[in-house]
Amino acid sequence: MPQSTTTPCLQWTHPRDEIIATMQRIYRSRMTTTSGGNLSIRDTNGDIWITPARVDKGRLKREDIVCVRADGSLDGKHPPSSEFPFHKAIYDVRPDIGAIVHAHPVALVAFSICGRTPDTRIFHQANAVCGTTGFAPYALPGSDRLGQSIATQFKTGCDSVILENHGVVVGGETLSQSFERFEAFEFCAKTLIHAGQIGKINYLDEAQLKLARERSVQLESLDNHQPTSEELELRRTLREFVRRGCRQGLLISTEGSFSARVADDAFVITPTQRDRETLVAGDLVYVAGGAREAGKKASRAVLAHQAIYQKHPDVHAIAFAHPVAATAFSVTDAIFDSKTIPESYVFLRDVSRVPYGIQYRSDGSIADHISSSSPTAVLENDGVLITGSSILATFDRLEVFESTAEALVQSRAIGPLSAMPNDVISELREAFGLND
Repeated sequence: MPQSTTTPCLQWTHPRDEIIATMQRIYRSRMTTTSGGNLSIRDTNGDIWITPARVDKGRLKREDIVCVRADGSLDGKHPPSSEFPFHKAIYDVRPDIGAIVHAHPVALVAFSICGRTPDTRIFHQANAVCGTTGFAPYALPGSDRLGQSIATQFKTGCDSVILENHGVVVGGETLSQSFERFEAFEFCAKTLIHAGQIGKINYLDEAQLKLARERSVQLESLDNHQPTSEELELRRTLREFVRRGCRQGLLISTEGSFSARVADDAFVITPTQRDRETLVAGDLVYVAGGAREAGKKASRAVLAHQAIYQKHPDVHAIAFAHPVAATAFSVTDAIFDSKTIPESYVFLRDVSRVPYGIQYRSDGSIADHISSSSPTAVLENDGVLITGSSILATFDRLEVFESTAEALVQSRAIGPLSAMPNDVISELREAFGLND
């Protein structure tokens, strides 16, 4: 089972508070509705904490969460969710599962009403995080028959299950892991829907999945690091933009890395196996001279970041990210054309395409795919790479990349793309000083 990116402090959070925080995150991301979806946590003593029936999911309070005791008695001012029977059925057949997320996110619902399950092999992290996927035939919501239909899938080892004409259920050891699976599954479904509009979808084979799964980074420990005020300010800014990226759907909680240069051979970077949205400044990892801050694990993309900084002194921030529309271009052979509107070309310039796996190598070859005239790249089956002169400039480019990608996807429903001609591009290059 993949390691959760849950922060260690969550084990001290009361189930009521963890359920509320997770539901707020799901609702804020529009992955459920006021009346839809339910979350539960199985306590160590067998009690099940669950969201209530008929209470606004966008305004849940601690006292709204219901506890169904192991003996069947209730503790709470509301009845438990009408879907409690299938939560209980899953827990009965899977003693390893400690929390469940059920909701109706748009993309996964689209798959459910088409009788299909998203193939997570478009992206190594989605494939690893979502675990084994399944499909449960339709049954009346809230019925014992639905509970048995879902439990049957979980009993065979499934972790993420599409409910026919209904939605999705995912389970995990903790609620954080369940949320991560849920988010990654919906991300995968959205990407597949976008990709299906622009080209043939390329799936990863087992050898490619293994390449990503088995990559590891061993850096020497850097003891007694004392951050300067400049570094502290960079940490604060980077942490703010990472959170903003998560909330805007430009990053997902289980994947993506963002870094900022501190000095010629030093930078701070997001850690590995940590929920990106919940990071604090102290979680970021200082890397210098090929060594990392003691007691922390840098992102597994750290060597790629390091190589880019070493080769390109003008680069001061780097993001490897997975916004949905842009990632759709990475999982197809469709051409990402930045010559669409002036902002797209001025910010993104000529977007390169990097063959699968280059960014996982330790030889630094990923740096060869970035230049002043090509500061961004599509990574085959792995999202996008963005570089810039600052954290703000890099994040701005990331936003422009995704908005351009989304416009390109949506244009397929309107008619042939009308890209800007060469004379317009030449005019832009001259006006904005891009003729370097």
